Amino acid sequence: MVERPKKLLDQVRDAIRLKHYSYRTEQTYIDWVYRFILFHDKRHPKDMGASEIEAFLTHLAVQKHVAASTQNQALCALVFLYRHVLRQEIDLSIDAVRAKRSRYLPTVLSQDEAIAVINQLSGVYQLVVKLLYGSGLRLSETLQLRVKDLDFAQRQIIVR
Repeated sequence: MVERPKKLLDQVRDAIRLKHYSYRTEQTYIDWVYRFILFHDKRHPKDMGASEIEAFLTHLAVQKHVAASTQNQALCALVFLYRHVLRQEIDLSIDAVRAKRSRYLPTVLSQDEAIAVINQLSGVYQLVVKLLYGSGLRLSETLQLRVKDLDFAQRQIIVR
């Protein structure tokens, strides 16, 4: 029996896991590669190059009005695809229309406001928010913590 080659998205998934990227990065990169393929009428990426990447990124900025960071994320996913999965070097002097950077600063709660919000919570919810606020951990990291990850004697949290 002849073994069929793995599908492209499975190859991307394997390459990401080999490099120990996070699961969320894996999901995001797979999604961008999938969107790229659909945008070009299901053509295989090995038959495309910098001009198709440029067209896709321009589409994201002009038609989809994505943020600059979102467009950059899509580019990173496609660069990963070409470099690590297809093993093709692509010309990174892509002249796509760049999405506009946000000119707005994020709204950040003052310390008193944050404490007021925390005091409105109770139980596990309050514990999670206190950990988020005090440690700077990501939500997914905080939710995956176990009791054995907390070292009260050393005042340390072990993040896996």
